[in-house]
Amino acid sequence: MISANHEQQITTEDIIRSRRSVRKYERGVTIPAAEWNEILELAFSAPSSWNLQHWRFLTIQEQANKDRLLPIAYNQQQVSDASINVVVLGDLQANLAAETVFENAAPEVREMMLGQINGAYANNSVFSRDEAIRNASLAAMQLMIAAKAKGYDSVSMGGYNPKALIKEFNIPERYIPVMIISIGKAAAPGRATERLPMEHQVISESF
Repeated sequence: MISANHEQQITTEDIIRSRRSVRKYERGVTIPAAEWNEILELAFSAPSSWNLQHWRFLTIQEQANKDRLLPIAYNQQQVSDASINVVVLGDLQANLAAETVFENAAPEVREMMLGQINGAYANNSVFSRDEAIRNASLAAMQLMIAAKAKGYDSVSMGGYNPKALIKEFNIPERYIPVMIISIGKAAAPGRATERLPMEHQVISESF
């Protein structure tokens, strides 16, 4: 990606280091459909277990619907002001996609993979929930990085009423809400946060 003056090459490292959780957005900014689709395509290239792509993105960008979401998100103003809100959902029945994912695989590979997947999911709600959250979270982070690469800011939120969200937006039982991400043009920069030292966060080889 090239900056506006076409002189500085913006690297992946620059994008990651410059990403902040932004809570104030320019109201009324529309992300062009073609650009938004590019962001989604980048997000959807995230890794997933068995390539089942456990995420679903419920996108909310009409103002009336953003304002329906606002009280559910405990009146966090960015929900109303941002260009798009993405409700990141995890698929509790992602194993049902396996037939499609492996339909073009060699028969022996397909049989092996379906056996692995269906065996792992059989009568194991804890596993399916963990997989839904884990894999949807990978796509969510990639979505925020992709948005930043295209010049948009974002914030991820765990502060919302999941029961009200499910009811208001008719989310099927198959999907579990993982987080809400607001995306748009920052009206004020996100605050840089201090990070714990690396030696606190990294354990080498064993505890």
